[in-house]
Amino acid sequence: MPVMKGLLAPQNTFLDTIATRFDGTHSNFILANAQVSKGFPIVYCSDGFCELTGFSRAEVMQKSCACKFLYGPETSESIILSIDEALEERKEFKDEIMFYKKTAVLFWCLLDIVPIKNEKGDVVLFLASFKDITDTKAKAIQEDKKEERRRGRGKTGSHFSSSRLRSSTVLYHISGHLHSREKSKIKLNKNVFGDPPALPEYKVADAKKSKFILLHYSTFKAGWDWLILLATFYVAVTVPYNVCFIGDDDDLTRSTTVSDIAVEILFIIDIVFNFRTSYVSKSGQVIFDARQICIHYLTTWFIIDLVAALPFDLLYGFKVSVVSVVHLLKTVRLLRLLRLLQKMDRYSQHGTVVLTLLMSMFALLAHWMACIWYIIGKMEMEANTYNWDIGWLHELGKRLDAPYFTIGANNGSSSGPSVRSVYVASLYFTLSSLTSVGFGNVSANTDAEKIFSICVMLIGALMHALVFGNVTAIIQRMYSRWSQYHTRTKDLKDFIRVHHLPQSLKQRMLEYFQTTWSVNNGIDSNELLKDFPDELRSDITMHLNKEILELSMFASASRGCLRSLSLHTKTSFCTPGEYLLRQGDALQAIFFVCSGSMEVLKGGMVLAILGKGDLIGANVSLDDRVIKTNADVKALTYCDLQCISLKGLYEVLDLYPEYSHQFVQDIQQDLTYNLREGQETHVKARLSTTALDTQD
Repeated sequence: MPVMKGLLAPQNTFLDTIATRFDGTHSNFILANAQVSKGFPIVYCSDGFCELTGFSRAEVMQKSCACKFLYGPETSESIILSIDEALEERKEFKDEIMFYKKTAVLFWCLLDIVPIKNEKGDVVLFLASFKDITDTKAKAIQEDKKEERRRGRGKTGSHFSSSRLRSSTVLYHISGHLHSREKSKIKLNKNVFGDPPALPEYKVADAKKSKFILLHYSTFKAGWDWLILLATFYVAVTVPYNVCFIGDDDDLTRSTTVSDIAVEILFIIDIVFNFRTSYVSKSGQVIFDARQICIHYLTTWFIIDLVAALPFDLLYGFKVSVVSVVHLLKTVRLLRLLRLLQKMDRYSQHGTVVLTLLMSMFALLAHWMACIWYIIGKMEMEANTYNWDIGWLHELGKRLDAPYFTIGANNGSSSGPSVRSVYVASLYFTLSSLTSVGFGNVSANTDAEKIFSICVMLIGALMHALVFGNVTAIIQRMYSRWSQYHTRTKDLKDFIRVHHLPQSLKQRMLEYFQTTWSVNNGIDSNELLKDFPDELRSDITMHLNKEILELSMFASASRGCLRSLSLHTKTSFCTPGEYLLRQGDALQAIFFVCSGSMEVLKGGMVLAILGKGDLIGANVSLDDRVIKTNADVKALTYCDLQCISLKGLYEVLDLYPEYSHQFVQDIQQDLTYNLREGQETHVKARLSTTALDTQD
């Protein structure tokens, strides 16, 4: 029973881990390259840091990790030297410092700088977090003034000691507050016992899964699902049979009690397993988190599974005599059949399974009809206890030499054929009516029986039209997308075999094909939209690519210009470890990161880390249109990208010359990292200037 596994490639989730570590007021942080000794340039900054300082991300990127752009007249020189020393020695630093925002507004900040190591133990990044403590410091200063008035102005030495003590108390309080709020997340500071903290590592790692989480695609889960399917069919067969044919016969009921209890236990265990079984989210990612799994199950199939698993057979243990009532309560277990519809795509991977399920459903329908056919004959016989011998049950009794006879006006009828003979005759009649018009040896005699026979024949005609007459069409409809998938997969494997591609390249091709298929389900949006008129197609593409078209560099563009740009915009997908661009390549498009994270590399060093909302490309020149990239761009996680073709961009700018000059200026403000060859010279010059300022 093949199952869609989801996206399972190892990912570098460092950026997501750091982002989720901070919440609320603790979302102000930057990441800096620790391998560039001159200036330690910033490679990533959070939105919270930009809001706190007033600087945009483009203004902050590639500046020094020491944040000298935040220094001012009141910034302590001793703390500045301590920061530089901590960066040079790659060690942790924490202290209070006075910074200035872009608007020259002074604020107190708790600065915490922590080195980040890779899997080799080398420090590759610095994580600097910023906590605005201006309000806390103001309260501390007010308390110092009150204490000064109380003690008098003569004790200047005690005032200085009191201020230092108060400052240390504030730092200790905030540090403890950070520890208490982040106990369940990544701890970057030393804990209360003095043990070294568990620092997050910048590396590619497999998704972490608890040993108590079941994989939805595992062999054990596949076998368990087949077992639950058989138990569901058992319930669908036995519950109607017991309600109609067994009734209040306690002896016959107790003979199936053991198997019924076993099925109940299976259903209860299945509920427990579902609370610990991974699933594939709408984005294609495999979810291993226990809390998300529980929420997903509680909001989907938990109620139906719980009702179907209620242990009604325990009533027998309490000597309950209302056997028929227990059987009627068990009919709620038929809701479990709804789970079969949910898993039809899983069971329908092969034609033989599809045909088996169709035949099983047809036989199950005939079984239910047989139970109803018997109830009709029994109710009519009980309602007419005198001189009643025209029902189908009486006719069957006469043919089998086991006639029914009346034993009293109040006691109804007795004797007659065995339950087994009656059930076989009922099933024979319903199957012959569903598949043909019957043979007459078991026929409808009364009005109620004839009405039911008419309904059965109508249902049989419908079954012929929907199932037997259209088996080929049903299979083709169910397999249309999967057939295309398998055809493409076979072509890909044949291509790999014919050209003798190496195993590593083969694995990358298959991984990319499978993951992109899981995202777009094999639908080529360009091929799908090509027959639509340009007006409608541009509106659709504007909606699909609205994230990149809402950037500030397009704010001054006219609607016609945006519609033209949208036609040259397409979506792309990148798997972990794949290179989007290589150093020295001709840049063909401008890329916008919709989800995931990427890194910019040069000579093995991380120059920038790109996340959701970042724009990567180069400053555009209307004269020099050939752009060579100055670094590599590599995906850390599964990334969704939107890209505007440079060729199409230049065509649109030529059509709208009044906007082109404004765009050339605005794009430099929106670029998170500029890939144009030669731009690294400006970065090095800026870092050198920063280093000279530090020495001064």
